[in-house]
Amino acid sequence: MIEFDLNGRKVSLDVDPQTPLLWAIRDDVGLTGTKFGCGIGMCGACTVHVGGRATRSCITPIADVAGTKITTIEGLHPEANHPVQAAWRNLRVPQCGYCQSGQIMQAAALLQDIPDPSDEDIDAVMTGNLCRCMTYTRIRQAVRDAATAMAGGQTNG
Repeated sequence: MIEFDLNGRKVSLDVDPQTPLLWAIRDDVGLTGTKFGCGIGMCGACTVHVGGRATRSCITPIADVAGTKITTIEGLHPEANHPVQAAWRNLRVPQCGYCQSGQIMQAAALLQDIPDPSDEDIDAVMTGNLCRCMTYTRIRQAVRDAATAMAGGQTNG
């Protein structure tokens, strides 16, 4: 059994220790907001937070997260109103939307580490999250807007 905290609740899974965290989250727990993209940790669609750090769940064995705290897109905010999520909606960032949960999770981690990021900071941190629809300009603006909301104490929830 591998035990961890997932979105604020204790989870115990009896799975192969080498099972990627992505498949444990999606198939064993049933949370499908985290997406499969490339399978090699290069596109960012599978990004979740492990211990508060942005982590590619498609290449992270479930054994590596035993005893940790994991947050998925479903657990970022109880009503999906984290400032990053609100900024994404306000600016209508997604087109197809497939990569967006990973983008949002990466952006939330960025703002935790760098509350007032420059465009260069945003580009450097978000570069590993690919968007097939090329909404990078809106993504950057949404990160800026979320930073402003967070600095002003606006939590949209």
